[in-house]
Amino acid sequence: MTLRTRLTSAFLATVLAPVLVGALVAGSVLTSVARDQAAQRLAVAASAVRTSVIALCGQLGAVAQAVAAAPASDRAVVAQGYVARGLATGVHIETGGEADYAGITTPGAPPPPWADCPPGSATDIGPASYEGLAARVDLMSDGQTIGSVYAAQTVDRAFLKRLSDAVGVDVDLRAGSFFHAFGDSAEVTDPADDFEALPRAQTTSAPVESGAFERVLGAGDGLPLPLTLSVPEPDAYARYAMLAAIVLITAAAAVLVAWWLARTTTAPLANLVTAVDRVADGDLQARVPVRGDDEIGQVAAAFNRMTGELESYVDALTASRDQLRGQLGVLGDTLSSTHDLHRILQVILQTARHAAGARAGVVLLNDPATGLLTGQCAEGLDPAVPIRVPIGEGLLGSVAATGVPVRGRTDRDGPVLLASEPQCKSYVVVPFTLGGPVPTSATASAASDPASPAGLWPAGLPAAQGVLAVYDRVGRDEFDDGDLDTLRTFAGQASVAVDNVRVHEEAQRLSVTDSLTGLLNYRSMLDCLRREADRAHRFGRRLCVLALDLDRFKEINDSYGHAAGDVVLAEFARRVRAEIREVDLAFRHGGEEFVVLLPETDLAGGVAVADRLCAAMRTQPVLLPRGRVDVTVSIGIAVFPEHGATGSAVLQAADDALYAAKAAGRDRHRTAFSPGVASVPPASLLDPPAPTGGPASGASPAGSSSASASSAAGGAGDQTDGATVTELTTRGASSGPHPPRQVNGR
Repeated sequence: MTLRTRLTSAFLATVLAPVLVGALVAGSVLTSVARDQAAQRLAVAASAVRTSVIALCGQLGAVAQAVAAAPASDRAVVAQGYVARGLATGVHIETGGEADYAGITTPGAPPPPWADCPPGSATDIGPASYEGLAARVDLMSDGQTIGSVYAAQTVDRAFLKRLSDAVGVDVDLRAGSFFHAFGDSAEVTDPADDFEALPRAQTTSAPVESGAFERVLGAGDGLPLPLTLSVPEPDAYARYAMLAAIVLITAAAAVLVAWWLARTTTAPLANLVTAVDRVADGDLQARVPVRGDDEIGQVAAAFNRMTGELESYVDALTASRDQLRGQLGVLGDTLSSTHDLHRILQVILQTARHAAGARAGVVLLNDPATGLLTGQCAEGLDPAVPIRVPIGEGLLGSVAATGVPVRGRTDRDGPVLLASEPQCKSYVVVPFTLGGPVPTSATASAASDPASPAGLWPAGLPAAQGVLAVYDRVGRDEFDDGDLDTLRTFAGQASVAVDNVRVHEEAQRLSVTDSLTGLLNYRSMLDCLRREADRAHRFGRRLCVLALDLDRFKEINDSYGHAAGDVVLAEFARRVRAEIREVDLAFRHGGEEFVVLLPETDLAGGVAVADRLCAAMRTQPVLLPRGRVDVTVSIGIAVFPEHGATGSAVLQAADDALYAAKAAGRDRHRTAFSPGVASVPPASLLDPPAPTGGPASGASPAGSSSASASSAAGGAGDQTDGATVTELTTRGASSGPHPPRQVNGR
């Protein structure tokens, strides 16, 4: 289907559908309006008829009352007078006798049946051939009814005509077979004959319904006569014929207009399609004739401008593509071949600056330790000037804090640049998004707070890891949205590169570090122990090994849960780091067992450190989410080479001393037995428990350098190969509790 056919069909559907719907709605509405108007007219007419009949009955009742009130001898004269005045068509007077009723009827009275005026029977009187409407008044004497007076009005065509003219609708008397009778006969030959007493209205149970253009009135409406009100029904066929003619005329006009519009609209579009096909085939010289200022003409003019601009862009795009292809090749090679973060960022910055056509550029990364953005690499700027920007300040700090890329001009869009920021006229700054592992500087914080999940960026840091910024568009006043999108792409690559480098560094760290405590793991312990033992042997130095084990740690897990046990382990590791030097090494051996290597430290120095570690745990309970718990530690001490010729032998000796400390009552330290020297029987290891709140047995006072002090530091069960502190000093170890470089545990 061609465009012209679709336009014609759409126009016809748009025009004819509302016309057809409108015609149907109009026909339905007109019919409904006609019915509503008829119903309204009939309702008003019914009210008017009711009012007229009630007024007439009131008049007849007044005549009957007046006649009944007259003396018996004057009643006929009074009745004839009211008839002569036109207040009633006829009056009938009945009097009682011993046998039959006798009565007097004025000449000209309507023949029976007469319909009773209200109040009468409340039921429907049914269709009847009434000849008159009468009001009845009883004659009373001494409280007894002696007769009746009837004042009647003839109900004929003239009466109905007057009623129709008064209410504005046709009024007819509904004919039927049920009626009143003056006697057994329906005829009265002599008006002077006696009338029987008029009975009440006879009724019918057959329901009578009103039509759309007529209404039936009866006793239910408070009327004594069964009347039918009607209005003429409008001619529906003429109305529908007129609507059909309107629809046909409109359809014919719509077809002609649609054909003309489709033809005039599609002809320029056909020319435009031809020109587009030529451009698609590579002919950028194609042009479309412009024949007007309407929308089609504007499209043709825009097409001609577009093809002209395309020619100028093709050459520029070709050159830019070749340059970008070379830069991306360098970038891809760099990203895939190195984990040198500075090299990666340098290549990303070079590629981004060339792609955006910028004079200068810089990459800054967030330093969590200082809270500053620190320049990592820069191009086109003075390398001697360091770039450090506080988070949330200046142009670069604001982008890092919000994570929202910006571009603009400093003289128009701001913001005011800090003195430490590169000065420029135009700029594009994009952030590196989050997603990298925990930085190395945050490891200690994560280890001290086991509730913080490892591998996530710490809370409170800015919304970006860093920013990539380029300055001063070469050849233009400012950067455009395309440059912003380009820099977003390179910022994403930079973010991935930073994350990859940090993941690599984190993987290396986790391979030698215990993730819960932040201490070195068992694998690292074996390497470090071997290395430190070799170094001590080569240089004739001492190496002290401490084997530590938390007392009754299983009870903590059983009582408080394993999560609480993790808190205790992390807190113990923190206190161990606080009590040793930077050159000392702490390891998690496994479970609640730890090892500390003290390079260039003799037995006395190891005892001093053990004292501080025991006191650090003993004097301050560990805070748990559900309270606090008292935790103590037992420590075994061994020194290379006194207690072993190899690192593993010294570690085993320290472990044996640890078991001795456990057997001696926990919360204390013990020194390993030197090989080749008579050992103290194991029973001598069982020291009495230390007093509650006091120092553990075997803790030597600081500054003691005598043999007795050394013996006290080991407790009753300590054995140092029978050597005093002085003898140890002569072997190369320093005396006293604080060896060289072992100052206050640091």
